[in-house]
Amino acid sequence: MKYFIYLLITIFLFASASVHSKVKEIHIKERCIVADSFSFGNAGIYEKIRGEIIYEIDPANEHNSAIVDLRYAPKNSGGMVECRGDFLLLKPVDMKKSNGKLLYGVNNRGNLYILRNLNNALGSNNPIKREHFGDGFLMKQGYSVLWSGWNWDVINTSDFQQFEAPAATIKGEKIRQKITAEIVNSYDIEPQYSKSLAWGNSRCYPSLNFPDNSEDILTVRDSPEGKRRIIPNDKWQYASLKDNVIEPDPVSIYLEEGFLPGKIYELVYEAENPKVVGLGLAAVRDAISFFRFERKDDAGNKNPLLITDSGEIQQVINTCYIMGISQSGRFIAHMLWQGFHVDEKGRMVFDGARIHIAGGGKGGFNHRFARTTHHPSDLEGNYMPADHQPFNYLPDNAPGSGGENDILAAAKKMNKIPKIIITNHALEYWTRAASLLHTTTDGQKDAGINENVRLYIQNGAPHGTPWKRTNPVAEHGRSTLDTAPVLRSTLMLLDKWVTDGEKPPENRHPSFAGNTLITAGEHKNSMPDIPGMFHPGRNYHPAICDYGPDFWEKGIISNIPPVITDRYITFVPAVDKDGNGKGGIRLPEVSVPLGTYQGFNPRKKEAGGYGYLTRFSGSFWPFALTREERLKNNDPRLSIEERYRDKDEYISMVRKAANDLLEKKFLIPEDANSIIDFAEKLVWPPEQTETYPFWKLEKK
Repeated sequence: MKYFIYLLITIFLFASASVHSKVKEIHIKERCIVADSFSFGNAGIYEKIRGEIIYEIDPANEHNSAIVDLRYAPKNSGGMVECRGDFLLLKPVDMKKSNGKLLYGVNNRGNLYILRNLNNALGSNNPIKREHFGDGFLMKQGYSVLWSGWNWDVINTSDFQQFEAPAATIKGEKIRQKITAEIVNSYDIEPQYSKSLAWGNSRCYPSLNFPDNSEDILTVRDSPEGKRRIIPNDKWQYASLKDNVIEPDPVSIYLEEGFLPGKIYELVYEAENPKVVGLGLAAVRDAISFFRFERKDDAGNKNPLLITDSGEIQQVINTCYIMGISQSGRFIAHMLWQGFHVDEKGRMVFDGARIHIAGGGKGGFNHRFARTTHHPSDLEGNYMPADHQPFNYLPDNAPGSGGENDILAAAKKMNKIPKIIITNHALEYWTRAASLLHTTTDGQKDAGINENVRLYIQNGAPHGTPWKRTNPVAEHGRSTLDTAPVLRSTLMLLDKWVTDGEKPPENRHPSFAGNTLITAGEHKNSMPDIPGMFHPGRNYHPAICDYGPDFWEKGIISNIPPVITDRYITFVPAVDKDGNGKGGIRLPEVSVPLGTYQGFNPRKKEAGGYGYLTRFSGSFWPFALTREERLKNNDPRLSIEERYRDKDEYISMVRKAANDLLEKKFLIPEDANSIIDFAEKLVWPPEQTETYPFWKLEKK
């Protein structure tokens, strides 16, 4: 199969090499004390070091052979390919107070989310103030935290981490090719008259025909596999609408009738100068390797994490973890698949990986004209090359181990398998094909999971906690579960696993063997008849695409647009009598519920794409407060007054549920106490609010 051919190309068997890619030079542009000189427990005061890294990649080195178009990249005088990117490092001022551990956070579209998610901090791409460090969860433990640029298409502003990769040419000639841009008005119920060619507020390739559009084709269709209808060229132009003024713009389209909500618009156009996107994979590898292992760069500049200004060793980094959320999690899966977790000297650059809410995907991180930000969903982006084999993390002795559907194949060949904890939410089973991680691709049976991997689901949870309960395009109120506590506890589990050999709890995910993994149709039939609930009876099934004969071997998409030939079979978690998901990690909000939490939320009729699922929103339906209200509404679910004798009983049940998760190490004490404290502050009977904390609390 083409998947297997491509995988074979990416497997690296070489434990060492005479020449290896490296950090050529590190430029420190800023170094300062952060958090208003706050002392984080035993780790003390932290500092920020920010700057730029220049990398050198050897195109002749086997460890880089998977990078698409590397041989066509420009070379410096030493025959190396150069790329560069931002970095930001947080570390204790006195590294002797650190824990000797480095946490690398894969930036998400240039954003630094690790402190926001692990420290419960105010989000910032340039953490400096006390509030940017939240409760200091990482700092109090003495972690050093590193981010660096890797994705070429991050919009170029001062706040977003940048990465610059060279363009490929063949014998000095520019590479030109037809490519596609898919445009969907996903988040509005009104037409939008101008839209960027790039999804996710990112950079993209401009049309070579700009300002003329006569050679380019814009179509619209109603569904991913619907019939394309050509929009006449005199009805659109390369332009954007700003303050009601139409301005020429090579990376935007102004459409006379407007981009209608829920329709799929597709532009086929000619572009040139494809970036060597796969250099981002090597850059992350080499950034971690440098800060963890090397005393200085090739120019003689000291590694500020390891070496003092006077040249003394201030700390040894014994352990390194990598963490990625959503797109960043897919990036880590892609690194593992293509062997980029091992550096050119045969060293694993990270000992443990935390992959969070990545579903079954990898990404557009290493092919010609790749755009790293777009990914497939139920309605949008179906043929974006992310959700394809391999999916499984197979045991060493399992059928198919090391083969075409084993993400760990390259790692096994090198005998370099890190510890990996993967967490998904209920939503990823509905809109991101998470079940493919632990089923066979034909959907017939459970697949085994490697002993170095743990796989957990948080039932009822959305992609991330929303800002508001309502979504203008979603049929139902949104699931508002706060999943940050499990992010913190699972990092602690990973650390214990790597440093002390203490195994985490066994896998917690739905399965055929446990009768907890079902089709979306079966899910619809097993849900209680909740008043006002529209159940789509379907979930996202990734497209199997024909990208053309050169894609899996050379990374070139020649079918423009790609052809959907089939789809993978995916499943969702089974439900209890209240409609809440069975199994997995059930936070107290789910095990002691005030309503039903689900991972799906379909689009409204007025939002277009009716029946397709919104990308990131789960659903929530509150219980009736009284038996009388429940019977009046024909709600089969017990009311609040029928479930809980009074608030004290509710608090007691929450306390028991929180302590149970604490005992199983899925919560840390601080978060278990916070959950109990929240229950104690809750107004009774419960009253929803539109914004955080989503429930009305008693006034102090």
